[in-house]
Amino acid sequence: MVKFNILLDEMYAGLKEYFETLGYSVLTAQEAGLRGLKDKDVVDYALKHDLILITRDQKPAELAELTGAKYLLVSNLMIAKIVDVHLKKKFLITHNK
Repeated sequence: MVKFNILLDEMYAGLKEYFETLGYSVLTAQEAGLRGLKDKDVVDYALKHDLILITRDQKPAELAELTGAKYLLVSNLMIAKIVDVHLKKKFLITHNK
């Protein structure tokens, strides 16, 4: 059996190849047979298989926090901060010339 260390929640399945290219072992919720199941089932699966759940949904992140499952909540705020850094780096320096 292949050892996975990241479980991508349904909305992030399209990122699988990117994480694999970065050297991660990745399983998607769809591949694990978790499509459409309750958030608790997804979190329980991550906990049972010692996977880091990557999600954008607050509820599974909170359930993971309560159960001790590893997780990363990719919130809109996190995305905005990352984009902000890259916008400033790429364009503000260029505009100041």
